[in-house]
Amino acid sequence: MTDLQFASLGGPDAADVIRTAYARDAPHVWTHRRPLDDVLRDLESAPNGPLYGIPFSVKDNIDVAGLPTTAACPDFAYVPAVSAPVVDRLLAAGAILVGKNNLDQFATGLTGTRSPYGACATPFDARYISGGSSSGSAVAVAAGLVGFSIGTDTAGSGRVPAALCNVVGLKPSRGLVSTRGIVPACPSLDCPSVFALNVGDAAAVLAVIEGQDPGDPWSVARPPSTVEDVSLSNVRLGVPREREFGGDREHAAAYAGALARLSGLGATLVPIDLEPFLAAGRLLYGPWVAERWTGLGDFVTAHPGSVHPVTRQVLSAARNYSAAEAFGAMHRLRELRARTEPVWADIDALALPTVPTTYTIAEVHANPVRSNAFLGYYTHFANLLDLAALAVPAAFTPNGLPVGLSFLAPAGRDGFLAGIGAVFHAATGLTTGATGHALAPAAPPAAGNDGAVLAVVGAHRRGQPLHHQLLARGAVLIGIDRTAPCYRMFQMGDRPGLVRVSDGGAGVEVELYRVAAADLGELLVRIPAPLGLGSVTLADGRTVVGFLAESYAVAGRPDITGYGSWPAYLSAAVP
Repeated sequence: MTDLQFASLGGPDAADVIRTAYARDAPHVWTHRRPLDDVLRDLESAPNGPLYGIPFSVKDNIDVAGLPTTAACPDFAYVPAVSAPVVDRLLAAGAILVGKNNLDQFATGLTGTRSPYGACATPFDARYISGGSSSGSAVAVAAGLVGFSIGTDTAGSGRVPAALCNVVGLKPSRGLVSTRGIVPACPSLDCPSVFALNVGDAAAVLAVIEGQDPGDPWSVARPPSTVEDVSLSNVRLGVPREREFGGDREHAAAYAGALARLSGLGATLVPIDLEPFLAAGRLLYGPWVAERWTGLGDFVTAHPGSVHPVTRQVLSAARNYSAAEAFGAMHRLRELRARTEPVWADIDALALPTVPTTYTIAEVHANPVRSNAFLGYYTHFANLLDLAALAVPAAFTPNGLPVGLSFLAPAGRDGFLAGIGAVFHAATGLTTGATGHALAPAAPPAAGNDGAVLAVVGAHRRGQPLHHQLLARGAVLIGIDRTAPCYRMFQMGDRPGLVRVSDGGAGVEVELYRVAAADLGELLVRIPAPLGLGSVTLADGRTVVGFLAESYAVAGRPDITGYGSWPAYLSAAVP
């Protein structure tokens, strides 16, 4: 079967993978799940394509021939005779359809709570929202129920739930993937999106579903979105000067940590004024909501009791705007786009929080409109400004909730964003979704003819006092990794001491550098006892050279292993 990350969660063949997936479940994920026997019969006749044997699902605003399309509104439901092109392409590639996923009704919402099929929760805490509107799609991937899922993203619906479920959410450039056969929200902005366990899987799915569709008036001819091999040392990332988290210190700290990781990987962080982008986003639920009404207004008017009260309130607001106001908003958007375009001359991409905070399901029910609007603070503007976007897992808060980071760039740069996102995601060391399985590493070989790999824990890292010693010897940063879980880290004055232990160990973050053998020897003589160089085992079992401390020297020293890395300890220690 295909080598997508998901395949590692099942058995040795496609049927075992599907059976394993069916043994799992999560509340309120499905509006329709096909019987296992039907799915296994499909497998027997599936084409041997690039996605052969991988079970997938689609958001229930996407047509599948013979299955009801409800858009999370049972009275709206119809049974299409033909599938959306995005579904046909996946089936032709050998993927196996499992069913259709829950969503915020009519794809209007970012919380995952506006559905008669139940509110979806993040797999990490049943009290907290999954995000939406592609709620069931994100949870299905995170919980290992499917290998990938197709959602939609108009205002963040493919990125917000990705962040809150610890999965990748790929929002392609507008028009890159056909929207034919999808219940429209805002046709001028709608994008099918991909949820997957890692960036490589998401990109593999995008490669199958992308391409111009003559039957879709919104389809655009674009070059294939091949994943680019990106070195972050050559990348300039825009980050907001002013940052908004609504008082959520945990999300603020996670974003700061993500930026530190990007800097450690070699990226140049460029402070920018994000206000023109945010101002564009604020237009989305002003006169732009009238576009939602054009497709759904007749149904809402005829069946008001069939529509979720909050959804009805949002959609009905369209009647408050005149044609003059709609044109005024269009003109305002063009002005804002003109203000944002020069920013791209100085940066390659934006690196933003995916969401500024999260909420419990109860908090959303208590204040549904305001909480929804704030979740989209960093996502609403992407399609209005014709940007591609990629949301990747970044960290977890101290109370165990996932936090995401989003990369955005002008339309057509999907492959570039995938390259950045893959490097960053691999460097986090996070497990995939809620599966507990390790992210497939994108690590370099442990050694080669051109030198050794050196694991750096503290004072020689980027931004630390002794980093210049590595630069002077031509050391090249090749990645960020973690040690095997058999080490403890101690504070030894202005630097850490890493000690191997026989039990009670943990993984510690290290930077990996390629260093010529002669330069490594010269570096060794500069290291004062009780520190030195020795063999360090990485999380994937490789052995490299690394900085270590003698065990006797850490007696009575503060154990700082729980911080996970030296930079994290330093950040926490700053008053």
